[in-house]
Order: sequence, then C-alpha cells, then structure tokens
Amino acid sequence: MKKSKLNIENLFLLTALFMLLLGLCFGLLATVCYISPHFLKEQLGFISLRPLHVSSALFWIIIGATGCVYGGLKIIGKGEVNPTFAILQWFLWLMAIAGILKSYFNHEFGGREYWEFSPEWALPVVLAWLCFVYNFFRVVRKIKVWPVYVWMWLTGIVFFLFTFLENYLWVFPYFRSHFITDMTLQWKVNGSLVGSWNQIIYGTAFFLMDRMEGSQKVGRSKMAFAMYFLGLFNLMFNWGHHIYTLPTEPFIRYVGYVVSMTEWIFFLRIIYSWRQTLADIQKNYHYFPYRFLMASEFWIFLNMGQALLMSIPAINLYTHGTHVTVAHAMGTTIGINSMILFAACFEFLNQGRTGARSYPKFLRRSFWLLQISLLVFWLSLNLAGIKKALWQMSDNQMSYSRMMDTLHLYFSTFFLAGTGLFISIALVALFLIYSYFSHRTESTS
Repeated sequence: MKKSKLNIENLFLLTALFMLLLGLCFGLLATVCYISPHFLKEQLGFISLRPLHVSSALFWIIIGATGCVYGGLKIIGKGEVNPTFAILQWFLWLMAIAGILKSYFNHEFGGREYWEFSPEWALPVVLAWLCFVYNFFRVVRKIKVWPVYVWMWLTGIVFFLFTFLENYLWVFPYFRSHFITDMTLQWKVNGSLVGSWNQIIYGTAFFLMDRMEGSQKVGRSKMAFAMYFLGLFNLMFNWGHHIYTLPTEPFIRYVGYVVSMTEWIFFLRIIYSWRQTLADIQKNYHYFPYRFLMASEFWIFLNMGQALLMSIPAINLYTHGTHVTVAHAMGTTIGINSMILFAACFEFLNQGRTGARSYPKFLRRSFWLLQISLLVFWLSLNLAGIKKALWQMSDNQMSYSRMMDTLHLYFSTFFLAGTGLFISIALVALFLIYSYFSHRTESTS
C-alpha cells in the first residue's frame, strides 16, 4: 500500500469547490425569488439567500485563489510552507464560514454590503490571512528573481489584508456616525477588494501560461510587468468611480475617472493581440485547462468594455444600483475569476491528464453550455438593468411594482440561463472532486 498525502493546495482547492457548489444552490434558489417573490419567504427569503449566495461565491474565489498560490509556490519555490500554519489557516476559514452561514440562516445581520455578517466572524478571516502572509513570505524570500506572477500574488495578498481591515473601520463610532464617510469607505473597499483578489487570480493565469509553454517567457516579459504596474495603479486609485453618486470632494471623482480610463490600454491591447490569441488557441486547444483560460480572455474583453462604459459619469448615473451592476459583477465572478480557477483546478487536481480527449464528452459539452448560459444570463441582466435605469431617470414614472412586472420576461430568461449555469458549473466541479478522490484512491492501492 502506498501512503497518500493530501497536498495543502488541494485541500484549499477542494474546499473552494465545495463552496462553489453551495453558492450555486443558493444562487439558483435566489433567482426563483425574482419570478416568485413569496418563494421560501418564511424560511429564508431573498434577504438571506442573496448573502448566502454572495458569501459562498466570494469564499470560492478567495479560498480557491489561496490554493492556487500554494500550488504555484510548491512548484517554483525554494522552500516549503509551514504545514501547521497552513492547516491552522484552513481551520480558521472553516470556523468563519460556519459562523457566517449560520448567522444568515438565522437572519442575523450586522455588517456592510457584501460582508453582511456580524463583525466578530471577520476575526478568524484576518487570522487566517495572517497565516497565509507568513507562509507566502517564508517561501518567496528564497526566490532570487521574481516572475510577474509572484509580484501579483504579493500585491493581492498584502492589499487584501489592508483593505479587509479598512472594511471594518465602521465598527468605530467616528466612522459609523458620519454617513458619507461610512458609505465612501464601503464602496471604496468593495472595489479595492475585487482588485486585490484579481491580482492573485490574474497572477495565477500568468503562472498557468508559463506552465503550458514549459518556459518562463510570459512571467518575465516586459509586457507582463507593464500590465502588472498598470493593474497596480488601477487597484490603488480606480475605486473613485464607485463613489460618483456620493457628495465627496470633486478631485476624488476626477482621479477615479482618469484612472478608470487607463483601462482602455488593457482593452486596446486585447484587440491588438487578437490575431496572436487565435494562433495560441489553435496551438493549445487540445489542452483542456487552456479552454478555460481562452474563455476568461473573452469575458475579460466583454466585462472590461462594460466597465469602461460604466466608469463614464453620465452612464454611471443611469446604471448605478441596477441589474447592469449585477451583470458586471456576475460576468467578472463567473466569466473571469471562475474560468481561471477552473483552469488551475484541472492543472493541480488532475495532473497528468492534459489532452481534451482524456476527459469525458459530457465535460467538454458542459464547457460550452457554461459559456452559452453565461452569455444569455449576462445579456438578460443587462437588458433588465437598462430598462430599470430608464425608469428611475424618467420624469413620468409608473409604480415600482408595475415596472418590475415589465421585467418578468427578462427574469424568466435569467432563471433559465441560471439553471444552465447551475448544471454546467456543477458538472465541472463535481467531476474535479470525483476525479481527484478516485485518482487518490487508486494511488493508495
């Protein structure tokens, strides 16, 4: 009998996949509430299902990103992480998740937007992240020349800790008693936190590209570092467009707008390099994880284009607080972050199985069902958001209930597309979990 060992990165990736499955279940139930508002109203209702879905999705991304960093460090690092700190980090996450989900089920709220749980459950998250910081620096300090993805991981890890702590300044009476300050901090934090884990996940994408190429050409290229510094600049100052509607200092809005417009560089670069992208697709399409990276680039193109439009003040005035914002968030979460994380899960959890033909046909079909469902899902939310935006800026408004009735077709389409997303993503996640444990069982016999 061979002794099997559960790798730290796989422990986090598997936990993330379980959170993804939970998030899918809560999300599907929440979409039912759109077309049937009284669904589960007495037991949970949309008021609990929404934060249950959002928190589970966030944990899928954050814990999955953590697993990717541990997996990458194991391959490129000159030393090993401290297993005690890594396991402690995992237990602290489980403690936080259990407490947060329990509080939502019991309708116990007390936080802020997207972090609606009571602040005491943020403590194990901070402690877990400190364990992560320690392990990260323990390994990377021994690497002499850092490729771009190590810098991106470093940036994301440090900024996440700083911004997450900033997120809880509201617990102090000074910040909580000033409404504009409180709202400015919350909306700023939400934008910066997304930028933080995007740095970790995009760094993982660069790492995977180097792995597929079998070289360090991507991770050490001048273009990659140029994109990194531009991304860092946006992470630090791009949040200004989130607070256009708040009566803050005008220069903050001006800086936010100017910084947001620098994303045109990313956008134009994607268009400029499209021919090379098509050549890369032809060369690497047989490699199944690459298909998810290919899909993420398509969704980066769509969502970056949408983000640029939403950063224009005249358009932001219409879209703020509508389903257009939800569409952008879902497109980013599923289309970009989740696609890159799936590519990483196939790389780390299914090593040795690279060719697309080595995977079952239903999995290859699930990939395309996922892309089509997400596109319909994204379009239906955007159309609903545009219609609501026109209503809320209209001088002759119909009642809110009548307006919502006119969105029923979009919500029905949204539900059907959500069902397709549920099926396709669940099949991919369950396959990864089953494949990992079946391979692990075979290796022990």
